[in-house]
Amino acid sequence: MKNKNLTRSLLALAVTAASVSAQAEIVLYDKEGTTFSADGLLNAFYTHQEQGDDKVSRVRMGFLPNYIGFNVAKEQGDLTLGARSSFWVTINDVNNDDLNGDSETDTAIDVRQFYGTVDGDWGQVLFGKDFGLYARSNIFNDELLLGVGFAPQNSVRTTFGNITTGYPYANPNAQITYRSPTANGFQLAVGILDPSYSNDLSRYSEEPRFEAELTYNADYNGLKLGAWLGGAMGETTTATDTVDAQGLAYGVQLGYGGFKLTASGFDQEGIPTTFTSDVLDSEVDSDGYLVQTSYTYKAVRGVLSYGNVDAGGIESELSAGALFYNVTDNLKLVGEYSVYEPEGGEDMDTLALGAVLTW
Repeated sequence: MKNKNLTRSLLALAVTAASVSAQAEIVLYDKEGTTFSADGLLNAFYTHQEQGDDKVSRVRMGFLPNYIGFNVAKEQGDLTLGARSSFWVTINDVNNDDLNGDSETDTAIDVRQFYGTVDGDWGQVLFGKDFGLYARSNIFNDELLLGVGFAPQNSVRTTFGNITTGYPYANPNAQITYRSPTANGFQLAVGILDPSYSNDLSRYSEEPRFEAELTYNADYNGLKLGAWLGGAMGETTTATDTVDAQGLAYGVQLGYGGFKLTASGFDQEGIPTTFTSDVLDSEVDSDGYLVQTSYTYKAVRGVLSYGNVDAGGIESELSAGALFYNVTDNLKLVGEYSVYEPEGGEDMDTLALGAVLTW
């Protein structure tokens, strides 16, 4: 039941929309200060899993869903007006019990981003729906972002990467966010977001949710340093209770030549790590961390990863290794092996082989 709730609330992660599209977007129009472009991602994996006596083979999406995104920008005096919309879909058809649909081939479409932006010398204001600020960089910098990670056998949409085994989810939400200009490597983002609710909207929060993130990026004679510190504060409202929610997320990434080392963590209260509403009925404490190292040589990148989350005294961990091979700038082959270890449950071994296409 818990995995079913997880899959319903996560039509996967789209947090790399900005980074992927920046590398591979297609400019469809560029004239008189107005640009319009499209970007997208397609992926599919064969997974073979063993958990106890169960052996399951599937063809499914990885951590990221398939999506198409559209971007527009227009110069108007000292301002640049922009907008982004992205539409995320599953390649795994779901049955009526999953979506209450009309067909055995129902395929969900989810809008994870639909926002406008105003940019100037003073920074940027974003208004609309986008991923939250809290723990955003923890996910952005995951070396397994284009892989599989934790993969419940019965998920009808995406796998979960290191969500629940390394970091919480930067849930897409209605927001008004300000980002400062970058100064000496530092950039600050602060926002007010629609508070988190259960499915019953009869109870409302008196205050919005506040989130912020400070990032730092620099290059010291070839040593690349990235660091971030984010926080969230507000209320999580259920049908029966209002829970004080607060959290702190942080991380650092070092890179030199082909080597990269990434370490991140979080400590929070009243914020779920598993996407299920049952953990919101009390002020559950949770914390976790993710440590990864990688080496890139020409077209090949190897990754070793370990993540651990303790939610209310119950631990889950994921150990993984992966190889990524760039056939071209837009086509990547992926091989990954992971071991998921839930406290009090049976370990699950997953072998994943797949391809990722971006444009």
